[in-house]
Amino acid sequence: MDHHIPLITTLAAGFGIALLLGFIAEKLKIPALVGYLLAGIIIGPATPGFVADVQLAGQLSEIGVMLLMFGVGLHFSLKDLMAVKRIAVPGAVVQMTLATVLGMGVAMFWGWGWGAGLVFGLCLSCASTVVLLKALEARGVLESQNGRIAVGWLVVEDLATVLVLVLLPPLAGVLGGNVTEQSSSGNIWLTIVQTLLQVAAFIALMLIAGRRVLPWLLWQVAKTGSRELFTLSVVAAAISIAYGAAIVFHVSFALGAFFAGMVMRESEFSHRAADESLPLRDAFAVLFFVSVGMLFKPAVLIEEPLHVLAVVAIIMIGKSIAALGIVILFKYPLSTAMIVSASLAQIGEFSFIMAGLGVNLGILPQEGMSLVMAGALISIALNPLLFAAIEPSRRWIIGKSRVARRLERRQDPYAQLPMTTERKYLEGQIVLVGYGRVGRRIAAALDERGIPYVVAEQNREAVEDLRAKGKAAVAGNAADPAVLIQAHIAQAAMLVVATPDTLGVRQMADTARKLNPQIEIVLRTHSEEESELLRGDGTGTVFFGEEELAKGMTHHVLTRFAPKKNNGH
Repeated sequence: MDHHIPLITTLAAGFGIALLLGFIAEKLKIPALVGYLLAGIIIGPATPGFVADVQLAGQLSEIGVMLLMFGVGLHFSLKDLMAVKRIAVPGAVVQMTLATVLGMGVAMFWGWGWGAGLVFGLCLSCASTVVLLKALEARGVLESQNGRIAVGWLVVEDLATVLVLVLLPPLAGVLGGNVTEQSSSGNIWLTIVQTLLQVAAFIALMLIAGRRVLPWLLWQVAKTGSRELFTLSVVAAAISIAYGAAIVFHVSFALGAFFAGMVMRESEFSHRAADESLPLRDAFAVLFFVSVGMLFKPAVLIEEPLHVLAVVAIIMIGKSIAALGIVILFKYPLSTAMIVSASLAQIGEFSFIMAGLGVNLGILPQEGMSLVMAGALISIALNPLLFAAIEPSRRWIIGKSRVARRLERRQDPYAQLPMTTERKYLEGQIVLVGYGRVGRRIAAALDERGIPYVVAEQNREAVEDLRAKGKAAVAGNAADPAVLIQAHIAQAAMLVVATPDTLGVRQMADTARKLNPQIEIVLRTHSEEESELLRGDGTGTVFFGEEELAKGMTHHVLTRFAPKKNNGH
């Protein structure tokens, strides 16, 4: 039997050691990603013992990049970005610029060329999607306004990084790297325009044809009832589109897979596609991180400790201070600024993809890849500690600094109704908590009937838009009594909670009852147990989503069936 089986040994060693170290990392409350990277270091050529096939690992990592970017595209939400665009777009652009300038500065101080410095700075400027989402989710703030700002900020960073990945190959010669086929023409501007036109053609094809063809194909496969065929169709679409985009339009695998995910998100099968492809995406994502770890040279920690410290300082201090200052300038509370800055104080998968591309193009030296890796390992490992330190640090700073106390308590112009608000919104009105999918429909129905209402919404930009349309709205969490007081709950006829805020709904109801004992309260829940508890407590009229859906469907069935039944008799 032929025992020269490098693919199997690479997979066995990669998965096995990644499982062990990922498990240990999770037990230590560190993201499992750190364990995967360490697994790559152990089986890489820079450490003694077993060495996996680097070339094979590189190809497997390309598949990992495709599926990783496909997953990012599947979860990419332009709607989430637009909800916080006024702070996320300028914030991300300024923060990425500052981090890039800092990285470029230290790189040139070390004697690197300006092109290598630029790529190095860009690698340090983009945070990890995986780490940020898991950190916010673990702390229960992913769906909060602070979480939405951090995610929107990250979406802008992702889009900017995708653009950089597209432009790097044609600019390789100018940046001091290898002259590629894309960068071989004499006029660099012509090359850039050609590249952007190719990207635009690919995006147009995906948005026009892809949005129709992919959902239709998924529907045809779904009709067979075969789960494995559906999973195969999702994975085949991701890899085939990524490969086709690279061959036909000369764009990266990453961009092709990203847009494949974005287009598939438009399909009604997007959630099923995400669920069915998740195990394979996770498996190859692990291989991607393992293969990145194989490129790391641990000797850099001993040979160039000051360089490593400078990288970590840029990632965890420079980026954090920039994000903190930007959020404060936009008049958000100190607590919001600290959560956003902690969320972005790390780097991950996009940094590895960009650094790997920079090395392959001859722009970034191998040392740069090792420094990016070192910075990622240390910043990801320390990121949970940053989150844990937010609340104690905030209390200490507020206790010691008068300026910090003013920042935390300063008046948000959208946190109170303007003095010019019409009297009809201040007495006998409905206070509508939440302006999401349910809240918007309720508001539209109230507008049609001319019933006055005041919206209490955490999203400041939504409040700003409502006020621009002449609507009464206040920004803030309605679980805070001050928000309901600003909405004139004491004089309101009804409180309608249209957001499924399990934790805050009781506090909202209690505040409303204390200030207005006669007020009618209408609540929305997503849990049958919670709806029973709220009804038992007499909190108000409770609407449970699945229950109301069943009532509506039952009514439709009975009204259709009743005449036929009567005719039969």
